[in-house]
Amino acid sequence: MARSPLADAVVRRLREAWEWFLSPTSLDEGFVGEDLVDERGIERPWLHNWDHLPKRSAGAGLRSDDVRLARARADEVARLTVGDDVWRAVQRQGHVDLPSRRYPGLTYRLRIGQRIEVICAPGVSSPWPFPYLCVNPTYPLPEAEFFAHLYLYLRDDEFQVIRVAAPQPWDQALGRTF
Repeated sequence: MARSPLADAVVRRLREAWEWFLSPTSLDEGFVGEDLVDERGIERPWLHNWDHLPKRSAGAGLRSDDVRLARARADEVARLTVGDDVWRAVQRQGHVDLPSRRYPGLTYRLRIGQRIEVICAPGVSSPWPFPYLCVNPTYPLPEAEFFAHLYLYLRDDEFQVIRVAAPQPWDQALGRTF
């Protein structure tokens, strides 16, 4: 007895999925890799689900030279984004402090690759129950580049960070940065 066209299509799709799953690049490409690039050739990685990648990974398909180059470029992007003075300060001190515009007496301490530390002046209560705020990028980014994102958000649109940040009782490295 012959299979129906629908059954043939299902079998073909299952075979493709299985071949993709067993391929060495399956972790990087996904089924919808072409959906990451729009008609102008611009990448749109936020449209993809990145949950399959291990934490602190750029992806299984990137060589160590690729990661090193991405980090070097990210350092330059971050320096140009936050400015030379802020970049030198974070390189020298390991952090930069940004006073909150929304909460008087509260300061955000930003460190590359780490959670945001919330520091309150004496007598000031934090609006959060814990001293760290966790914000991760949607897709893997070099640590320095995401640091620049957070710096701009906290400086120019603090509410966006407040809206998505998850208060945490301890510090640790961010999960979607490398």
